[in-house]
Amino acid sequence: MDPKIAISFGAPLSLALTAMACAMALGKAVAAAMDATARQPEASTKILVNMMAGCALIEALTLYALVFGFSLLGKL
Repeated sequence: MDPKIAISFGAPLSLALTAMACAMALGKAVAAAMDATARQPEASTKILVNMMAGCALIEALTLYALVFGFSLLGKL
């Protein structure tokens, strides 16, 4: 198989898989934070700060994958 064909099939699939995994991870993180806030409302500020830090790291992973995918597509 020609490497260009492999890249043209693999890059969009990997980007879609990364986006789906990011959405699932963000949903799980927010759901866990809401459950924790419901159990301990007095700690909601600490929970929110930790949730936002985790969500930022998850989004950073997605952006890195997007940049990597576009750099691969630029080689076509």
